[in-house]
Amino acid sequence: MSVPAMPPAVLQFFQASQNGDADAWSGAFAEGARFHDPVGTPPLKGRAAIHDLVVSVLTSFSPFLGLTPTEAHTAGNSVAVTWHSAAITRDLRRVNWSGISVFELDDTGRIREARAYFDRAAFQAQVDGG
Repeated sequence: MSVPAMPPAVLQFFQASQNGDADAWSGAFAEGARFHDPVGTPPLKGRAAIHDLVVSVLTSFSPFLGLTPTEAHTAGNSVAVTWHSAAITRDLRRVNWSGISVFELDDTGRIREARAYFDRAAFQAQVDGG
């Protein structure tokens, strides 16, 4: 499947998730960025907090197979991307989920705000084996 056209920082976000590169993944964000992961939970504030989340995700699975974008729609400095993801828990349970993320870019092209929409309860139930 081909990768949909996206601005460089958004493409970096997805490619770094697939490569398991926490520095590149969080580096797609502006220094003072906000990340709602998922929407409805308190947002993470700042690249360091986002980096910590990314590291915890990557180390919680073996392997984390990344987020795979399927469609992207850009309007000005906003990008909406549909995606799916998969991972294997450390005790060998498969976890599959999908969602939509909306990215707002700053004037330098980095992500200043990201909102992830996915069913956190369904995701957690898979992780927990329910």
